[in-house]
Amino acid sequence: MKKVIFIISTLGLFLFFQQTSAQKSQDIVDVAASVEDFSTLVTAVKAADLVGALKGDGPLTVFAPVNSGFAKIDSKTLNALLEPANKEKLSAILTYHVVSGKLMASDVAAALKKGKGTVELTTLNGGKLTAMSKDGGIYLKDANGNMSKIAKTDVVASNGVIHVIEDVVMPN
Repeated sequence: MKKVIFIISTLGLFLFFQQTSAQKSQDIVDVAASVEDFSTLVTAVKAADLVGALKGDGPLTVFAPVNSGFAKIDSKTLNALLEPANKEKLSAILTYHVVSGKLMASDVAAALKKGKGTVELTTLNGGKLTAMSKDGGIYLKDANGNMSKIAKTDVVASNGVIHVIEDVVMPN
């Protein structure tokens, strides 16, 4: 019985490390494309012509909204943003979700501790996001005062890290 438990445990660890290694060899776009709950994000990244930028060397930190976060945006507004005529505006929104450098959850937690519960992040579009501790979680506050909870952290890619957020954050 002990051998069976050992074999199952070993197999489980092997599969976990194999999946982690596979993610580390994929860039941010590849990782996002492999997750069904990022399908709207991937569509938007393609529409904004940002695939090349997010496949670059990095490192980058992406705060990636899930499909349900995009669903909170009025469907007419979202569809309009995906049109080629609004590529620049969509790009500004998406790059507001990206920070230069690789910020792991431990880095954010250390900065929050040092900043007494808040830390300001400069995004690739030049805007500011505020990370803050609230109700036992970590949230991002956008330029309009809207909040998005960080639901999952440290999805590592070859050129950075993805943190999953529940809502789309918007620049001014």
